[in-house]
Amino acid sequence: MASIFTPAQRAAYERDGYVIVRGLFDPTETDILREAIERDPQIAAHFYDRRDAEGKATKMALWNHPGDSVYGLAARSARVVDTVEEMIGGEVYHYHSKLTAKEPYEGGAWEWHQDYGYWYHNGCLAPDMASVMVALDKATKANGCLQVLRGSHKAGRVEHGVLPGDQVGANAERVEWMLKRYERVHVELDPGDALFFHCNVMHRSDQNRSADRRWTVLFCYNAAANDPFVPHHHPGYTKLDKVSDDAIKAAGVKFATGDAAAFRDRSFRPPGLAAAKTTA
Repeated sequence: MASIFTPAQRAAYERDGYVIVRGLFDPTETDILREAIERDPQIAAHFYDRRDAEGKATKMALWNHPGDSVYGLAARSARVVDTVEEMIGGEVYHYHSKLTAKEPYEGGAWEWHQDYGYWYHNGCLAPDMASVMVALDKATKANGCLQVLRGSHKAGRVEHGVLPGDQVGANAERVEWMLKRYERVHVELDPGDALFFHCNVMHRSDQNRSADRRWTVLFCYNAAANDPFVPHHHPGYTKLDKVSDDAIKAAGVKFATGDAAAFRDRSFRPPGLAAAKTTA
């Protein structure tokens, strides 16, 4: 199967650094994914909190290898992997996946950052990396949907540092200038919609101030040729076995089995990061 991007979407990705794909997973597939993630004992056993500067927490679970769970099959599905391979320009492997769960009135904010801002410190030499964020719930401004700066991937990697709380964020002075130059877009999604985005896109999200939860799952990929030069908490190149797009419905609500070692019990900060400059 080829990339699902149309020529217009491909051009938009090059220009903007991201593409929103509506209905990447249909309602039946989305229901299966949501139920599996909600009920899987492995995910429940590996939840941890990432707190913002005000102490509000986003619940997270992270796993390094996709495995044969139904959400692992989604990360390996041809429609996703073939599209990411077109974005990056060659073979990719699964770098990690994660669930971000913002509970009603409690879910924390994420400060401005680029994923490559810290993946760089993991020994990934080039920004040949991308993520696919899939909405399991409706994502709105009220419940803390993702915000992106359109075209900000063209600015290159910004220095990052450790922020108050549990997060790593981008240099505030650079962010202030980027906010003047690049349009801020709130990525509002329906369940099953997805955001495909470059690892240098600057993004953040607000706290969930609504009665509606906001759960999203992110599949992150690295180019096979960009194998990290230092061992760290995410995997080096591991061949990714793609599956057909009917694999999700064929599997049904399938949990992770024998994959306990793939889950992480906490987040890891890359070594050598100093405190971030938090004022411009």
